[in-house]
Amino acid sequence: MPPIKDAGRDRPDAAGYRLGEPLITQAQIQGRAAEIGGLISRDMAGEELLVVGILKGAVMWMSDVVKHISLPAVRIDFMAVSSYGASTQSSGVVRILKDLDCPIEGMNVVVVEDIVDTGTTLSYLRENLLSRRPKSLRICALLDKPARRRADISVDYTGFTVDDVFIVGYGLDVDQLFRNLPYIAPVLDGA
Repeated sequence: MPPIKDAGRDRPDAAGYRLGEPLITQAQIQGRAAEIGGLISRDMAGEELLVVGILKGAVMWMSDVVKHISLPAVRIDFMAVSSYGASTQSSGVVRILKDLDCPIEGMNVVVVEDIVDTGTTLSYLRENLLSRRPKSLRICALLDKPARRRADISVDYTGFTVDDVFIVGYGLDVDQLFRNLPYIAPVLDGA
C-alpha cells in the first residue's frame, strides 16, 4: 500500500487543496509524544488521572501521548466544543457539543487539544472545567500558535510551537479533510 504522505501534494485537485512539504514529521510527533507522556507521568506520580481529548482534532495526538503515560490509573474521556462552525475563523462563541461522561470534582485532569490558536475556545473550556472543582487541571497541546493568541491561556505541555500558517494533518483538518495525514503540512492554496 502506498504511503498516505503523498495524498494531497501529488493530487493538486484533491478537493481543491494543495499542501506544502511536511513541517513536522511523524517521527518528530512520536518522539515528542513520548517525552510529554513521560513529563505527565512524572508530574502526576502516585495520582489518578483523567485525560480529556477535545474532539475531533486531538484524537491522534491524545492516543500517542496516553500510550506513554506510565501511571497505574489513567482514564480517558472526550468533549466536543465548537467556536468555528463551518468556517476557518473562530466566531468567538463557544458551544459544548459533547460533554464529559462523568463528574471531575477532585480529579487530576489533563485536557488534550490539537492546536491552541486564538485561545478563545480553550479559555472558555478551562473556566468551565475549573468550575467543576477538579483537583488539578493542565493543558496539553500538539501545537501552539502564539502569534494569533487573543485569550490569556497557557499550555502546560506543548508539542511544537508553529508560525501563523494554516496547517493540516495529524488530526487537524480543512473541511474535515487531511486529518489522516501522519504528519503536519501547510495548506498552500485551495477551495
